[in-house]
Amino acid sequence: MSDFKYSEQVDIDNIQKLRKMLSELPAFFKDFFRGIEPRTQSRTQIAYAYDIKVFLEFLMNENPSIKNTYSKITDIPLSVLENLSVTDIEEFMEYLKYRESEGKKISNKENAIKRKISTLKSVFKYFYRVEKINENIMERIQLPKLHSKEIIRLDIDEVAMMIDEAEKGEGLSDRQKAYHEKTKVRDVALLSLLLGTGIRVSECVGLDISDVDFKNNGILIHRKGGKEVTIYFSDEVREALQNYLDERVLILEESGHEGAFFLSMQNKRMSVRSVENLVKKYARIISPLKKITPHKLRSTYGTNLYKETGDIYLVADVLGHSDVNTTKKHYAAIEDDRRKSARNAVKLRES
Repeated sequence: MSDFKYSEQVDIDNIQKLRKMLSELPAFFKDFFRGIEPRTQSRTQIAYAYDIKVFLEFLMNENPSIKNTYSKITDIPLSVLENLSVTDIEEFMEYLKYRESEGKKISNKENAIKRKISTLKSVFKYFYRVEKINENIMERIQLPKLHSKEIIRLDIDEVAMMIDEAEKGEGLSDRQKAYHEKTKVRDVALLSLLLGTGIRVSECVGLDISDVDFKNNGILIHRKGGKEVTIYFSDEVREALQNYLDERVLILEESGHEGAFFLSMQNKRMSVRSVENLVKKYARIISPLKKITPHKLRSTYGTNLYKETGDIYLVADVLGHSDVNTTKKHYAAIEDDRRKSARNAVKLRES
């Protein structure tokens, strides 16, 4: 049995992965990652390391002066960053739209480009703050404008249809139906939990049997940043979880997966990818035109909770948003509908 909880083990694995990635970057970047470590998650740091490597690869491949001066990425000194121009960064933004790397064709949309430029802004800001560079060129770079997109979520009837499909499996292929008999109770429990609490998929797969409190209808989950919180669920979700647990306790887990609540067919803790595939399987049947992911189930829960309560702060708290503005951004359309519904609430004169 592992000495660490799932969330702790994920952090350890991420730290090891980050160390390997840092070995492929110039040594001075270790200072940057030490500087941001207290305020960022290990997963975020990995994303930063990847973005930085993409930028350095761009400089090595597309910037003639750098390409002709240094033989490999790790040779690039900090002074190179200080000598870059606005044009260099704008060329990088153009490069990100489409590139080929290790035989793969890679394209980035506005969000991905913005994230990579935001990473560079953090890098330059740090080295400027600690006086390792004399100018922060990124202060003059504007982030790409993001076009608002419709938030995809399930309608109320589609929520019921998804649970029904997981229970009955009528729309599955013959091959899928053979497996469905073995997993339907688990699938109903998992989907009910996601749709009934709005927890993240990582929080779902990290759930242990000991984290579930049936007496108070609550689960102990590990939020971003390591914070532990209790999320409460309805009697309907409780029934689905209890039905699965009755089966689950009879299963002998593989070594290292003891105590995991949701198990795969291999008797191992379910992975994020396996939950994503599970959601996709049922979503394709009940709503083929919507690209539904576990995160969209989270949006569905947030939407339903906001419609029922009208309390944006409650939604932010339950979903674990550290900034209520993040929540407002996601549910702005509903807020607009509420404002429209208020226009006839006050009568100036009786007709």
